[in-house]
Amino acid sequence: MGVLVVIASLALSLAFGGRPTSFEELVHAVFAPDGSVADIAIRELRWPRTLNALAVGTCVGVAGCLAQGQTRNPIADPGLLGIYPGAALAIVAGSLLPGAAGMSTYAQAGFAFAGAVTACALVIAVGSATRHGATPLTLVLAGAAVSALAGGVVSLIVLSSDAALDTLRFWQMGSVAARGALLPQLVPLIIVGLVLAVANIGPLNALALGDDTARSLGVSVARARILGLAALAVLAAASVTLAGPLAFAGLLVPHAVRGLVGADYRWQIPGSALFGASLLLLTDTAGRVIARPGELPVGVVLAVVGAPFFIYLARRRRLVTL
Repeated sequence: MGVLVVIASLALSLAFGGRPTSFEELVHAVFAPDGSVADIAIRELRWPRTLNALAVGTCVGVAGCLAQGQTRNPIADPGLLGIYPGAALAIVAGSLLPGAAGMSTYAQAGFAFAGAVTACALVIAVGSATRHGATPLTLVLAGAAVSALAGGVVSLIVLSSDAALDTLRFWQMGSVAARGALLPQLVPLIIVGLVLAVANIGPLNALALGDDTARSLGVSVARARILGLAALAVLAAASVTLAGPLAFAGLLVPHAVRGLVGADYRWQIPGSALFGASLLLLTDTAGRVIARPGELPVGVVLAVVGAPFFIYLARRRRLVTL
């Protein structure tokens, strides 16, 4: 069922945009293109951003599921582990370098990825520097500390540099349109992250019972946590590199999937990948249709969709807990 929803979302993403497209034009562009205006719009403009939205949605959905599972915190998302603030800090710091006015999209993406991974590694290192190693509590505390530090430095930089402020403002909107050309370079990393996430399914189910119970079942808690956090870091860094911060998706997707399939991570991980991909595709399509002939960034549409969803969650009497 989830696969069918993703396929339908892909079709809608290709069919709708700033220029109305008929079903016949869509079929023609896919199977027998001849260089018409509709063919160019579908194949050269919509197709790359559709693939980008598919990849970003998959990454952010699985990363959000891992973040909540590893911390056993239902309001956790990749940003809680410092990934989004770390990427923002790297980008605004890079805007201060000589010649940064002409910084390419590739260079900016490189800064974002490096900042995200570095921040997450720092959170893991700080959270692990206790007698019991990394625990859900120490990870959350370390993430809050690193996020606050990175946010403070970002504020200091943007207050003293108009160029840094402009760069940050554009990046924080969140969009799948601008960096689609980066996807081929990040596909190997995304595959590695997804493989690590799948390998973490069994240990995550054990960790959900508590660290002591997981140890009694023969699970290496330290190894399971490092494996899950490595997958989380790679996937979240890839998503933030391709589309900017989409924190609401990392919160919304795991909650929705947990309500549909329950607390078993054998279903949550693939469900989060499929639901995340569908959500990004549909919200990106909606942003193009609502503001036609312009568009609303997908981050804005996600916020508008996500807020009512969490109000609904808060009013529900029964929730599937972690």
